[in-house]
Amino acid sequence: MDTFLARVLICLIIGIAVIVVLTAKFRIHAVFALIIACLLVGLGVGLSLNNVLTAIKEGFGNILKSLGALIILGTTLGVILEHTGSTRVMANAILKIVGKKQAALAMSITGLIVGLPIFCDSGYIVLSGLNKSLAKSTGISIVIMAASLATGLYAVHCLVPPHPGAAAAAGIIGVDLGKLIMIGTTVAIPAMIAGFLWVGYASKSIPKPVITDDVLSGEPIGQPSVIKAFLPVLLPIFLIALKSFFVIEPGTVNNWLSILLALGDPVIALAIGILLAFNASRSWKKDVVAKLLQDGAEKAGGILVIIGAGGAFGAVLAATQIGNHLSNALPLAGMGIFFPFLLTFILKTAQGSSTVAIITASSIVLPLLTSLGLNTDKGHILCVLAMGAGSMMISHANDAYFWVIAKFSGLEMKTMLRVYSLATVCMGVTSFLVVYLLTFII
Repeated sequence: MDTFLARVLICLIIGIAVIVVLTAKFRIHAVFALIIACLLVGLGVGLSLNNVLTAIKEGFGNILKSLGALIILGTTLGVILEHTGSTRVMANAILKIVGKKQAALAMSITGLIVGLPIFCDSGYIVLSGLNKSLAKSTGISIVIMAASLATGLYAVHCLVPPHPGAAAAAGIIGVDLGKLIMIGTTVAIPAMIAGFLWVGYASKSIPKPVITDDVLSGEPIGQPSVIKAFLPVLLPIFLIALKSFFVIEPGTVNNWLSILLALGDPVIALAIGILLAFNASRSWKKDVVAKLLQDGAEKAGGILVIIGAGGAFGAVLAATQIGNHLSNALPLAGMGIFFPFLLTFILKTAQGSSTVAIITASSIVLPLLTSLGLNTDKGHILCVLAMGAGSMMISHANDAYFWVIAKFSGLEMKTMLRVYSLATVCMGVTSFLVVYLLTFII
């Protein structure tokens, strides 16, 4: 190993350690941890301060240019769906299909569908009242109900845009969002099933906790129809996925096809979803609309700065030319998708945030794609999905979502670790195995 590579690796390890310590132990916001890591790594390898700052600005701006509108619209869609009660309508519709005896499965499927536009923590909070009500009325343990809902939401959160980790990885690595949504959802389904099966197995020997909190009963007044509830979620996904099927040659686009391609653009598709979500309520007051749009923008703001800082970290790493040095020194070709999976898994377990883990891993993996044999369109998608699988495991006490589940369901730490945390291990391993199988299919 040459001296410069050793220096780069030492600086990189220090940078990652700083991110982990600042976010996990001192609870510093991830954006500041990532910017500090940028400066430490860049200056540590000998780049001038001016070059480091230039890389930070360019990396920050480039990632927001490609993902900013997508994150804002996706977040706003989730806020409106929560407000109109569409999430509860979707849950009740699925419950009617599978029956009350399979209420846990219904909540897991609900989590998968509702989780497509809504972040896992928000989705869990919104559906926790219904979840408790079903646990009480069906006699199914709240442990099973809570973990089933949690794993359904978590499966898509780690794998499918517009969730910030997957969206940022797609922007950094360079992946078509339509294809990633379609294939990522396909991978999320067996991940959800694996989590659901583990929850059922691990909960058998755990005494049923007593539900002491007030639970919701009945159905909300003025709820939207089933079609109005599902349409804002399913139509944008259909439009984005449909566009990804078309391979357009220059000069062959007619008027109808140009309209279809425009509707399939993720930004336009999500904007259509927002309009349909507004249609789920019959009457709107302008102050309510303004408040919802403000909430969506403000919620997206915190996510955008993290993604931008992740892009900055990636730009600094690219400036160090770490990829060229590592490819010459290590046998990365034989590792393929296992390397991004393992790297993201370590980062997730260490610092708790799936988003920070996959953004950091993407920045490290980007200059290594050629050496890993992943520098193709197929390789890019498999790489992002492998990192998504790694970002699932292991969710434990340093993960904010872990505490959302525990707090809103009244579950003890021991139960959470045994049921939910180990379920995330099953989900991550299952997702990676599915991604590995996809290497022979797509």
